[in-house]
Amino acid sequence: MSATTDAEPVAGPDRRVFLLVNTRRPKACEVSSQFCRALTAAGITVRFLEEDAEALGEVCDGLVEVVPASPQAAAGCEVVVVVGGDGTILRAAELARESGTPVLGINLGHVGFLAEADREDVELTIAAIVDRRYRAEERLTVDVAVFRDNEQVASTWALNEASVEKASRERMIEVVVEVDGRPLSRWGCDGVVCSTPTGSTAYNFSAGGPIVWPEVEALLLVPISAHALFARPMVVAPTSMLAVELIEGTDGAGVLWCDGRRTVDLPPGARIEVRRGHAPVRLARLHEAPFTDRLVAKFELPVAGWRGSAERKWGRRDDD
Repeated sequence: MSATTDAEPVAGPDRRVFLLVNTRRPKACEVSSQFCRALTAAGITVRFLEEDAEALGEVCDGLVEVVPASPQAAAGCEVVVVVGGDGTILRAAELARESGTPVLGINLGHVGFLAEADREDVELTIAAIVDRRYRAEERLTVDVAVFRDNEQVASTWALNEASVEKASRERMIEVVVEVDGRPLSRWGCDGVVCSTPTGSTAYNFSAGGPIVWPEVEALLLVPISAHALFARPMVVAPTSMLAVELIEGTDGAGVLWCDGRRTVDLPPGARIEVRRGHAPVRLARLHEAPFTDRLVAKFELPVAGWRGSAERKWGRRDDD
């Protein structure tokens, strides 16, 4: 899902922006200092996590506040500005999802599909935040529940994907996959990826799954190195419920990974249910670049020789 809404500023004159930084990168620290100085000069309070503030030291004087990490850490802020790569943006999603605060990424990583701006766009990004010139897209998430002996033992969520993977390099896992309450197939495999459209360019892509435009509402299911004739990537309805069961009585234990950040150990017999999340993640956008252009830029796809439609009208014929 990619519903676009106008950014909603905090009521009243007291403005806050959350700044989340990959403090292991020197460039990220430099950019965060630039953001902090510019935003506080504009009368905007900058919020940091305690751990980031400690690592950064005194990057600026004045309107700065520090909070502990929690699902409500971004509450009351207009936007979360992330200085880092996609991993740091996924960290920001954990802090911003429940409050609905939009996340705006400054890419200092490699591909950076979730990021909206690059290092050279910092000044333009600062100006857009000060002037509130950005929009927010809602991105579909998944909620994940883990059961053992019909009892729920864990729950979590993901923006990109929930993957059930083998816990040991030496052993495959034996799984049965279910869609909407009906068994689909049994696989001996390295794992199964359950992805969102947003995550289709992440682990899903590496596992051989399809790229899905973020405007499409769907869930994706991709087996990893499955020893079976029928082991193709599948796209199902956003209302569907996906389930992966580790076969009881086998030796292969598994592990659940959500966005590569949150894990749950899975013994044989465990059941993992994946369904559309109760709350989306909002990503801030500065411009309306088509997703096709983002794909071409991020993957450096060859498009030389493209001429396009002379009239730029889909399906136009000469006799129209």
